[in-house]
Amino acid sequence: MKPLYPLLFKPLLREVVWGGNRLLLWKGLPPKDVPVGESWEVSSIPERESIISNGPYAGRKINDFTEEMGEKVLGNAVVKKYGRQLPLLVKLIDAREDLSIQVHPNDEMAMRYHGKKGKTEMWYIVDAEPGSSVLVGFNKRITPLEYGLSVMDGTICNVLARHEVKTGDVFYIPSGRVHAICGGILLVEVQQSSDITYRIFDYDRPGIDGRPRELHTEMAAKAIDYEVQEDYRTHYAEATEKAVPVINSPYFSIRTIDIAHPFHRDMRKYDSFVISICLQGSCRIEPRTAVGMAPTAPVTINSGYSTLIPAAIADYDIVPLTPDTRILETFIDNCDSSLAARAARFFHLSIG
Repeated sequence: MKPLYPLLFKPLLREVVWGGNRLLLWKGLPPKDVPVGESWEVSSIPERESIISNGPYAGRKINDFTEEMGEKVLGNAVVKKYGRQLPLLVKLIDAREDLSIQVHPNDEMAMRYHGKKGKTEMWYIVDAEPGSSVLVGFNKRITPLEYGLSVMDGTICNVLARHEVKTGDVFYIPSGRVHAICGGILLVEVQQSSDITYRIFDYDRPGIDGRPRELHTEMAAKAIDYEVQEDYRTHYAEATEKAVPVINSPYFSIRTIDIAHPFHRDMRKYDSFVISICLQGSCRIEPRTAVGMAPTAPVTINSGYSTLIPAAIADYDIVPLTPDTRILETFIDNCDSSLAARAARFFHLSIG
């Protein structure tokens, strides 16, 4: 069996009516005459499946690869919980214009109606034009009847909370929360591996094929959580030369890493793959070699690109190649919190 290494993937771009041209510029790819709204960085969705682009496994589809390699790539706990298919999807999104107002079902509803997992997601704002905003959650309590009327008369935006955004802002979007990305924003989206979206309102515009885009108003009504939150943003303490916790959820954990010096990451305790997205600058991922094992080849990721680090080699150094390197990483935290709590209590008693 060939040794594992950090995986890179062929570009998987999606042309959409609301897209722009910043993703191609960010990635250093040739321009297109059509708007590109999404780059699916790491995807196990069958219709848009990532293909490995580097090393001995180049050309392999990710689902065939994880089916064969299983725990070595995904982690034992991940395979036990989700099976041998990558449970996360990572996208880069360039919204030149407003996206549709939408909502996603939870796992129970998605399985009941579609036989699939639901969708919880998060947004990290990479860049935003002055005055750009997102719509997340309701700004007041409404009833399902009022929801239906607001969709019919086109006033749904009036009951949604609008948030002006800047680089580094984060929003956690659990299933059931109504949301929309508005124009002028470049962001990273991390989500459960699901393609189920209920489109509520789309400003009466045609799709890229010139035909009206399908709405799912009735299904959305079944999925919506009408609770109103005081604050929909995710707040975290920014810092340099360390991994900053941003989100810890049952579906994924998120960290940011701003570094100018080599930085060691030993992620083996999480028993999970790690997906690292280079937001700014450039860096090299150098797995550390275990005793008795062949050296693992490093990979370089530039701004706008991502790598999947298999669970079996998730002990590595991030070596910045520019002094302003910023990484966003996501993984599934499988640490046994109860065991950690018992260990902490034991340590406290032993020194007390």
